[in-house]
Amino acid sequence: MSGIYEVIRYFPIDIYNILKNIFEDNKIIRENIEEIRIRVQKPIILKLRYEDVVINHIVDQREILQTLEKICENSIYAYKNQICEGFITVKGGHRVGITGTAVEENGKIINLKYITSLNFRIARQILNCSNKIIKEILDIENHTIFTTLIVSPPGKGKTTILRDTIRRLSNGMENLNFKGKTCGVVDERGEIAAMYKGIPQNDVGMRTDVIENVSKYKGMKILIRTMAPEIIACDEIGSKEDIEAIQEATTAGIKGIFTMHGRNIEDVKNNKEIYKLIENKQIEKIIFL
Repeated sequence: MSGIYEVIRYFPIDIYNILKNIFEDNKIIRENIEEIRIRVQKPIILKLRYEDVVINHIVDQREILQTLEKICENSIYAYKNQICEGFITVKGGHRVGITGTAVEENGKIINLKYITSLNFRIARQILNCSNKIIKEILDIENHTIFTTLIVSPPGKGKTTILRDTIRRLSNGMENLNFKGKTCGVVDERGEIAAMYKGIPQNDVGMRTDVIENVSKYKGMKILIRTMAPEIIACDEIGSKEDIEAIQEATTAGIKGIFTMHGRNIEDVKNNKEIYKLIENKQIEKIIFL
């Protein structure tokens, strides 16, 4: 229950009491909750793994603002940059998505006013979920890994598996005779390490350096030049700039673990930028979930 309590404490007292009672009374909801969504003038919706549960409490604007103020520790201005990015990571690694009326200046969002929706995504680590694929990634003979692309449709767990893989490569695996490696993670949207005030809320290993809130291209460049990683990891690659940074890393002898959306080899081939890495043998293995 501790993870759920970390989340519901941000809500006003009426919503808090409703959610607390539901989670205490209903084990199925408690164990399968993925998101809590509140919208102005709409009922609360709990998104479970396989269905939605609609709660008959109509959320008003005041409750939205009270919740946001708690998330921002009563200083919304201090969190302005994160709000403009559309999400805030809170303690425990839970991520709150935010929508409203965007204010643009020179093509860039500089503020969100009239906040209308908040989406709390419940963070859950699943330790050792990479058991089935880890041996495929390891290159034991050369004391390293194969540069690997993990492919799956959205919502099938690729980020969770990526996170656990990084943790194990960073810590080392004595049972597999694999010594820990220095890992660099580019966490563009805070979904891998889930940093809160500079501290990873998810376990990504003892030898892992994380850079967040930066593009994968810039993040990889910074890690390569400053942190001497043996392995670089990032989620959902695909742009031309991503591929350029990966090419620079692999040319420098750095191995990598990356993910992309897709269902089969045809989806991989259709991304011409990623397929270049495969043709050049810079991606050595592809794993489909």
